[in-house]
Amino acid sequence: MRRQRRTKIVATLGPASCDRAVMAALFRAGADVFRINMSHTTPDRMRELVRTIRDIEQEFGRPIGVLVDLQGPKMRIGAFKDDAVQLAVGASFVLDSDPAPGTAARVNLPHPEILSALKPGHTLLLDDGKIRLVSIETSPKRAVTRVEVGGKLSSRKGVSVPDTVLGFSAMTGKDHSDLEAALDASVDWIALSFVQRPEDVAEAKKIARGRAAVMAKMEKPQAVERLAEILDASDALMVARGDLGVEMPVEKVPALQKQMTRASRRAGKPVVVATQMLESMISSPVPTRAEVSDVATAIYEGADAVMLSAESAAGQFPVEAVATMNRIAIEVESDPNYRTIMHATRADPESTGADAIAAAARQIAETLDLSAVVCWTASGATALRVARERPHPPIVSISPNISAGRRLALVWGVHSVVADDARDQDDMVDRACRIAFKDGFAKAGQRVIVVAGVPLGTPGATNMVRIAFVGSDADVAD
Repeated sequence: MRRQRRTKIVATLGPASCDRAVMAALFRAGADVFRINMSHTTPDRMRELVRTIRDIEQEFGRPIGVLVDLQGPKMRIGAFKDDAVQLAVGASFVLDSDPAPGTAARVNLPHPEILSALKPGHTLLLDDGKIRLVSIETSPKRAVTRVEVGGKLSSRKGVSVPDTVLGFSAMTGKDHSDLEAALDASVDWIALSFVQRPEDVAEAKKIARGRAAVMAKMEKPQAVERLAEILDASDALMVARGDLGVEMPVEKVPALQKQMTRASRRAGKPVVVATQMLESMISSPVPTRAEVSDVATAIYEGADAVMLSAESAAGQFPVEAVATMNRIAIEVESDPNYRTIMHATRADPESTGADAIAAAARQIAETLDLSAVVCWTASGATALRVARERPHPPIVSISPNISAGRRLALVWGVHSVVADDARDQDDMVDRACRIAFKDGFAKAGQRVIVVAGVPLGTPGATNMVRIAFVGSDADVAD
């Protein structure tokens, strides 16, 4: 099951893909990580899906990552007396704390935290941005707004406030219980929705205590303003372009995508580009040319992973969507310009021993045209630092910890292998050559470079580089 590409694919599970046979077909087609969206999944159903994924993992003998996406706070207006009203441009419209059914002049906003934080001039977006209001007068009980973009507004539509910093956590009570259930199920990644500040990430990480890695979803303007701090607090980023494009002008999203991808690459942390990548494949067996270009752009930028949402969760062609994304990635990465771009956008190594070793290994591997960079890693940190370099040879990660292998399923270029820890340095090099040979990364007579930390099994102690020949029977000769 060696992938012929470096960029990873995240596939969302849903009604169209929760059957075991379909999930196995998604993995064969190219899915490296399965996403479970807790907005539409109960904890019990999530556990069932994780068990099925682990069965498929056993069947194929390859680590598979599981990403649980927490719902986050969902803010909605109240109900209208006649279920819907028509808002005219320029009209006055009031949002208040009165629970009475709404009219064309007012509606209940059952979120006192919004009313308390709103200031005159702040924008409110309703129904995914289809309705836009601007606050004129504000108080903790009532906000008078002017309709900037009108139209039909129905009961209980979503509301977002891109100009307003809200004084509550990104995690609701439901998120706390879902997070505990996900940790109990031993998932690998937790995606945190509607992050506004680094403290939101810190809260989730405090609960996770290393049992799962935490990914911050970048979908709020407030988060963009504090990108560096949020990235520092997180284990990974997701560029959640759907909600980001609702709360910010859509023309700003492509540049922000590039900024977030570059920032994540500099930090050596995985970055996932998500939302509407092959949207037309929800109902069509082929994507539009623009969608293909969109996926290709994310790959050319060096994103660790690209993600399918409704395409694989609820679409008519989930397997075809994954296979299409797989083919796009293979084609892009075979373009000579791809290597040029990876080289031009590579960040200088940080002043740490691990980064110095990773940079040296990449340079040696490319200079000597070695077949693979083989990383022995307990926690996955060594493979992450090597992946940050975006080397031309493939990266093979060997770890005794299945959890590390599963987390690395999300990381650019990493082929994860779970194996017993090496007994000593000679055993380490010997088995690195054998695994590279067995999994098709090196042929007899070719060379690989082995990167590890000594003493063995010490997390974060990357300090060793060895070049080794792969013998005719996969034996090793230094």
